[in-house]
Amino acid sequence: MPEGHTIHRLAADYAERFLGQKVRATSPQGKFSDGAALVDHQVLETTEAHGKHLLLGFGLDRWIHIHLGLFGKLGFGTAPAPPPTDTVRLRLANADAYADLRGPTTCALITDAEKDAIHDRLGPDPLRPEDDGGRAWQRISRSRTTIAALLLDQKIIAGVGNVYRAEVLFRHGIDPYRAGRDLTRTQWDAIWSDLVALMREGVRHNRIDTVRPEHTPEAMGRPPRVDDHGGEVYVYRRALQDCHICGTEIRTAGLAARNLFWCPGCQPAGGAA
Repeated sequence: MPEGHTIHRLAADYAERFLGQKVRATSPQGKFSDGAALVDHQVLETTEAHGKHLLLGFGLDRWIHIHLGLFGKLGFGTAPAPPPTDTVRLRLANADAYADLRGPTTCALITDAEKDAIHDRLGPDPLRPEDDGGRAWQRISRSRTTIAALLLDQKIIAGVGNVYRAEVLFRHGIDPYRAGRDLTRTQWDAIWSDLVALMREGVRHNRIDTVRPEHTPEAMGRPPRVDDHGGEVYVYRRALQDCHICGTEIRTAGLAARNLFWCPGCQPAGGAA
């Protein structure tokens, strides 16, 4: 499932191609035909992302709400658009570009009130300028749940996925099994600030890189990472490999229905709070 930086990047991609213009909206697959008809030939007025939710605003109390889920894909191209396949849930197009949405968990036309309800149930998003980590801290500081699980709870903090979870905890030397209430406010503020910076870089470069300059392959004289997900990381999907920093073997375990990755040397259990 894409992490939040990808959804913010997609919102920007839609804006770059279609913002302020009338668009053609169709549903070749047929599952969104009624919704597409209601925004066809309408102006795309705004694009938004909150966590893993993408929102396209057409005014008149009309928003297209997209959640890619595990299998959703968005592809952009230049005109002339090829004939769509019957797997395309939604195609937006103008004279210069098109965007095809396939396989999303959600593609629905919603009202302003329904959009507000989505925002209300989500936690603060490190990539939304109006959000900060204070609201998340109120829940984290009272919770016996592990910080690793809390970071993936979209009701507490929106947009963080498995990669950012593993990497930000490593970068701050936090044992992923530490209870939220055992973190200090200083530690949480540092984690939040780091997520803001890392995820902004993710939007900018369209990939996740989390290693500091002194730990890049060039700086350390090590081979670059070879992985379908791309990007240089400390622990994510590096189970049984040596930690770049201390040489301890990276461990993995299931937590909150996802694979957790951490370094017992750099993130010791019972470390100082």
